[in-house]
Amino acid sequence: MRRFNVTGVCVPEKHYMVDIGDKLAQIKKMVDYGDYFTINRARQYGKTTTLLMLAKMLKNEYIVASISFEGLGDESFESAAAFCRVFMRLIQTALSFTDAPEEYRERWFDEKIEDFIGLGSHITDMCKPGATGSGENLILMIDEVDKTSNNRTYLHFLGLLRDKYLRREQNKDYTFHSVILAGVYDIKNIKLKMINEGIYTPSETENKLYNSPWNIAANFKVDMSFSSQEVASMLEEYETDHSIGMNIPLIADEIYAYTSGYPFMVSRLCQCIDEELDKDWTPRGVQEAVQNILNENNTLFDDMIKNMENNRDLYDFLYDLLFVGNEYVINADNPIMTLGTMYGYIKGDERNKVKVANRIFELRMYNYFVSKNATSRKTTINILQRDVMDSGRFDMELCMRKFAEHYAEMYSERDSDFIEREGRLLFLTYLRPLINGQGFYHIESQFTDLRRMDIVVDFGSDQFIIELKLWKGEAGHEKAYEQLAGYLGSKGNAEGYLLTFDFRKNVIKQPYAKWVDYGGKRIFDVMI
Repeated sequence: MRRFNVTGVCVPEKHYMVDIGDKLAQIKKMVDYGDYFTINRARQYGKTTTLLMLAKMLKNEYIVASISFEGLGDESFESAAAFCRVFMRLIQTALSFTDAPEEYRERWFDEKIEDFIGLGSHITDMCKPGATGSGENLILMIDEVDKTSNNRTYLHFLGLLRDKYLRREQNKDYTFHSVILAGVYDIKNIKLKMINEGIYTPSETENKLYNSPWNIAANFKVDMSFSSQEVASMLEEYETDHSIGMNIPLIADEIYAYTSGYPFMVSRLCQCIDEELDKDWTPRGVQEAVQNILNENNTLFDDMIKNMENNRDLYDFLYDLLFVGNEYVINADNPIMTLGTMYGYIKGDERNKVKVANRIFELRMYNYFVSKNATSRKTTINILQRDVMDSGRFDMELCMRKFAEHYAEMYSERDSDFIEREGRLLFLTYLRPLINGQGFYHIESQFTDLRRMDIVVDFGSDQFIIELKLWKGEAGHEKAYEQLAGYLGSKGNAEGYLLTFDFRKNVIKQPYAKWVDYGGKRIFDVMI
């Protein structure tokens, strides 16, 4: 019986998989044309599985040498001679799993080769027409290309491949028909990786990012995320095996809404529902799976936190995006945006504005910032979940009133810049422990007005919608009523909550909390 897989490569015979046939067909066109290119995507984005499936697709027309730099020790990169020997051995081993003739495989290792000049001549001999003995062209795939311990040696190797490609185009050399590299870091940013790891210090005049030995590469534009329809293709296979009676389009849309098609998270959500939640293939089951995943440690989240902790500019950028509501236009020349995109944390929306790449990443980031805030401030929230419960149900009105009291006591004298930057964080820091364990919140971020934040809290069978706003005058407050009422209508809710931070100076403020009827909806309006 097949299962969902989140560790290592996916195998169709063993695992439920999305049908990526269309993606493979697009990549094969590049191979057929003889392109050299890089598949650089974030961690656990299906790169290794894609290479495996692509190799299977190509094997009837090409000889494919598929190798990986994963796990190679320092000694493999400490000199050109060491690298050349390792590279030839890797090719030789890879070809033993193809239809390449044995004599051709054996010729791939030559112990006399000790430098890149010799390796270049050897590649020429091995890629001449008819060299394989069967007429097929040789394809080189290298996975985990950014796992090298000495990137200087690797850069020399890339330079060799580039020079041979250029000479081939001039009919002056023979080399691999197509070269495909896969890794997180784009090759043009390999120096950035070296700098971040402290193994390379650029000169003052050196271009840190774009001095690339891989400027021959064709642009790789294949979307490797899964669409809702592609997720449905995997669920259809599961339904065929288990006959759950699942509403496949509904669940596929729900999974996509949280993951935006990030391959690891799609599979992890499905695995959680299947193996940990008694096959609860309902929207509620998807939501519970999201909660479970947000509370677990995995390498994807570990890397996210490490990258934010180790890069203050990235940390501040993501904080501003989530809590301050600053709006940015995506720009490939901005190093922090380049880094965030490469890690898979951000992307451009339909207006080319920066947004967090998916809702699960967004929620994990919110939880991270909220947790850091809770432990770093010397303030105590003297309220427990039972203090805002009424007959077993969460009392959001009481929760909002108590927050207003807490805010007045702790923060009312803080300056406006502090509140504008920290207000949203203060409320989530207050709210999260009160709903934790039984409740779940997420942020609705699809709106164009980044000065507002819509928080949806699910607690038991109840759902609460809270809008956070900064005071922008009476007209702005009226607009907030209109926006919240409209959003309540779209969610089928009759009641909502509006929390407004008013930090006007030299104005006598009258904090209040009251119910307001607006547009057929009841809104609990809190001004602090």
